[in-house]
Amino acid sequence: MAKIVGIGACVFDTLYNIPTYPTEDTKMRAHASKTAGGGPVATGLVAAQKLGEDTAYIGVLSDDNGGRFLKEDFEKYGVNTEFVEIKSGYRSFASVLWLCADSATRTCVFDKGDLPPLELDDKQKKAVADAELLMVDGNEMEAAVEAAKIARENGTRVLYDCGGLYDGVEKLLALTDIMIPSEEFALGVTGCPTADMAAKKLYKTYSPEVVVITQGKLGGILYDGKTITSYPIYPANVVDSNGSGDVFHGAFAAGVAKGYDYIKCCHFASAVSAIKCTGVGARESVPTFQTVKVFLEENGYHL
Repeated sequence: MAKIVGIGACVFDTLYNIPTYPTEDTKMRAHASKTAGGGPVATGLVAAQKLGEDTAYIGVLSDDNGGRFLKEDFEKYGVNTEFVEIKSGYRSFASVLWLCADSATRTCVFDKGDLPPLELDDKQKKAVADAELLMVDGNEMEAAVEAAKIARENGTRVLYDCGGLYDGVEKLLALTDIMIPSEEFALGVTGCPTADMAAKKLYKTYSPEVVVITQGKLGGILYDGKTITSYPIYPANVVDSNGSGDVFHGAFAAGVAKGYDYIKCCHFASAVSAIKCTGVGARESVPTFQTVKVFLEENGYHL
């Protein structure tokens, strides 16, 4: 069985590399375009798989062009798809992204499609119970909460990629062991003015093992109930930042599976995310474990 399983968004992305942010009601020629798999948990699973861990996606996909692409993309990278249910006649979750060269930013417009929500069957529930780690991202909320309860009952740790302030997040936060919110999420859900204060409030309110707040170009902080510890962003010539947060969470999960302590997971995930940003494509640019190890050593950190 897979060591890491995930429930969350799986998105058919179309990416356009553009020189600068376009002016409204004009035309612009892109440098390049491509299709790719996306979504926080889905891309995180690919990252963990490429870093040497066994992973599986639990979810519902359409049999349209987007859904077929997404299933094949998982399989290309070795992510187990035996827990994926295929539904006919539905529209896939899809997005269009502009990757802007002069500002190194990305802009996303998405359509969530019309697939029915995931309802866990016995086989999917067993996959959660047998795993070491369950990754969730707030999408498929009812199934994610149910799976998190199963995880709690069976010693499977829950890693929550907290990116969107969805309805019901409090239920999922209460079942989380490894809480990794963006700074925007952390400040929004707590009402605190600083990341440090937000980390402490999240820890006090929901009692996870650890809170790790990601702060983009600033790196981030870790709070374990005792100490606030900062971790850095590692140097990179950014070509494509899209999916860097998703890759961070997947790399963090891989670090946990490898037995690293949480601050080492932060450094490892930060390095993986930095290297990913040097290539185009959130999934295909995820490096190998050996590449990450060498990169960290070159930057003064030893796993």
